[in-house]
Amino acid sequence: MPRSPSAPDEVLTALLRAAEPGLMASAGPRFFGFVTGGALPAATAADVLTTAWDQCAFNPVLAPAGIAAERAAGEWLKQLLGIPGGASVGFVTGGQAANTVSLAAARHHLLAAAGWDVERDGLAGAPRLRVVASEERHATIDRALRLLGFGTAVVEPVAAAPDGAIDVADLERVLARGGGAPIVCLQAGNVNTGACDDLRAACELTHRHRGWAHVDGAFGLWAAASPATAALVDGAELADSWACDGHKWLNVPYDCGFAFCAHPDSHAAAVSYSASYLVGSGGGVRGGADFTLESSRRARGFTVWAALRELGRDGVAELVERCRALARRFAGRLAEGGAEIVNDVVLNQVLAGFGDDGRTDRVVAAVQREGTCWLGGTTWRGRRLLRISVSNHATTEADVDASAAAILRLAARE
Repeated sequence: MPRSPSAPDEVLTALLRAAEPGLMASAGPRFFGFVTGGALPAATAADVLTTAWDQCAFNPVLAPAGIAAERAAGEWLKQLLGIPGGASVGFVTGGQAANTVSLAAARHHLLAAAGWDVERDGLAGAPRLRVVASEERHATIDRALRLLGFGTAVVEPVAAAPDGAIDVADLERVLARGGGAPIVCLQAGNVNTGACDDLRAACELTHRHRGWAHVDGAFGLWAAASPATAALVDGAELADSWACDGHKWLNVPYDCGFAFCAHPDSHAAAVSYSASYLVGSGGGVRGGADFTLESSRRARGFTVWAALRELGRDGVAELVERCRALARRFAGRLAEGGAEIVNDVVLNQVLAGFGDDGRTDRVVAAVQREGTCWLGGTTWRGRRLLRISVSNHATTEADVDASAAAILRLAARE
């Protein structure tokens, strides 16, 4: 660390020079890794304003405009995603935080129904809760269970269908074992294939067993915004909680996610707190930090409001439909060139193989080195595959065609 101060322009010049070689073009139209969206113009500008305004969105007293933006954007999100209007919304960092908050709310709700105050007394000696989840659940579910004191061994796995969606018949079998109130973790958008669970059947089964249905819909829940894909998430409105990302298909800058809960009292009881020095803390109107794990919070509502205002309902639907069409085009171009497409492209995910695992990994590495586009690899059903996610508002058919051509050209050398 330098001893003497530096002028701001000198600091920025040094930062630019140091960072530039290591920056990923993840906001660009040919970045197909990790279901990473780009950044809409209005959302980007709003994010710059958010930094300049530097609001701590703890509550309406500290950040009146920030909390107002969250409330407005939250209502629009519920309308788009088919979530009940009475649900609470927490603006969090992303899917990990959204899953953690949602499962904390589930833990509170089910244990309170059994007469146990988990926030006061912890889990030691508490009535048993079950956690039921697909064998192809996202890893953030397991991490949330570690953080919440359940441990990962609590999970009772459910078989997945050939497309990666949960096997409802096996879910029924697992739930029938009994032994405690179940928290059932469902998916809208399998992280590899994009497949969506039968949410209507799974939620109805869960409630029949007096459980809590949670939907991890980090990217797949956006299917509800388009008439062309809404059937994939039919029944999502029956769930008790939902996790979703904004920095994926909504194309707002990092970081941004949403934790929705059909039981606002349980949501707030699980994660909120108050203190005498916090003006407005513990008041009658909840919002902001009452629904998240953070007290010092970026005012993410400005950026989300701007993105939704820029796109409108029709624009969000068009974005989902276009990315889906581009993913199918990508799969088609690769298949024409000899790649094996191993999933049904129902949303924006494409899994492609090039023979044996070693060759497929070499293709991934070659693509990342060459630079026409960026994608990653994955292991699904015991095979190494290219994992392609089309989520950026700026991606065009020309981007897809150029990327597919580069992948096939590089694969021919391996």
